[in-house]
Amino acid sequence: MHISTTTVSLTVEDVAASRDFFVTHFGYQVTAEADGFAALSRQDVAADLVLLARGIEVLPPEQRDQRAQGLILAFTVTGIEAEEKRLRAEGAPITMPLREEPWGERLFQTTDPNGVVVQLVEWTSSDAD
Repeated sequence: MHISTTTVSLTVEDVAASRDFFVTHFGYQVTAEADGFAALSRQDVAADLVLLARGIEVLPPEQRDQRAQGLILAFTVTGIEAEEKRLRAEGAPITMPLREEPWGERLFQTTDPNGVVVQLVEWTSSDAD
């Protein structure tokens, strides 16, 4: 099997709010959009995003009322202090402050208007590569 693209599909209440959050704060671009749907992409990221409105009929009936909950969308970055400062300056809510774990992970979280948790991670040791 050859996987050419990874896409994370998130079901949210307000597609426009999540779309704007990822475009404004994470540099995603809208590649397709319709009522209750937005596809987002970045050239330099391993995962595209698809945002679906809760209740949209393209989903099977048993999935239509689910929302993205308990999910952490993690992005590995460099220069994590600068990213945290930038997001604060842009008004993104920092919902978990920057911290360092004993195993060499530095991380913080922000949360989009629909409750999607985005975690930025930087590894401080080469053992994590």
